[in-house]
Amino acid sequence: MKKGKNYIEASKLVDKTKLYDGDEAFKLVCEIAKSKFDETVEAHFRLGVDSRHADQQVRGAVVLPNGTGKKVRTLVFAKGDKAEAAAAAGSDYVGAQELVEKIQKENWFDFDVVIATPDMMGVIGRLGKVLGPKGLMPNPKAGTVTMDVAKAVQEAKAGKIEYRLDKTNIIHCPIGKVSFGKEKLQENFATLLGAIIKAKPAAAKGQYMKSCVIATTMSPGIKINTGSFKVD
Repeated sequence: MKKGKNYIEASKLVDKTKLYDGDEAFKLVCEIAKSKFDETVEAHFRLGVDSRHADQQVRGAVVLPNGTGKKVRTLVFAKGDKAEAAAAAGSDYVGAQELVEKIQKENWFDFDVVIATPDMMGVIGRLGKVLGPKGLMPNPKAGTVTMDVAKAVQEAKAGKIEYRLDKTNIIHCPIGKVSFGKEKLQENFATLLGAIIKAKPAAAKGQYMKSCVIATTMSPGIKINTGSFKVD
């Protein structure tokens, strides 16, 4: 694939053999972003686990202290007082069976996070084939299957992100926008790093954090020294 002019120019500023400390890495990632839009900054963690084994899965969710810079639209499946609580918390969409049918019949996906009360999972189960591949299926580990739907809505809108291992044993997560600046991006990164370290499976052997790269939407990756961060 042909690389654009901005990507080629940015590549000249990144030493692919170097392991950058946090401060230097985030200063550089902000400097090399030359697009006319506010690029998203992503972190990619390669872990020393095997995703083929159930006891080596790494999955969870964490609220980034500075949010993601993205307006998050929530859909809550709930009834009665729980539906009222979700609406009061500011959920964009709240409903039950009628929303299942809307997704099935209209191929409707004007939402970013799906939250559900446990009693609604039987109904939502029919949407597994369409929500699953999009990473939208509610999950207890991510805090999106819960009785406290109001809290889940508030956290989602505040910048809660879900992290999970893919088939190549890498976790890919957005950690903010270039406009955040290096300090806020570093705070978000450190929070996510701490959550992933805490989520280390007991069955994991050897080196857990193999490598980490940060990059913007349109720039080359920057190798980052995760050891240069203090995490709780």
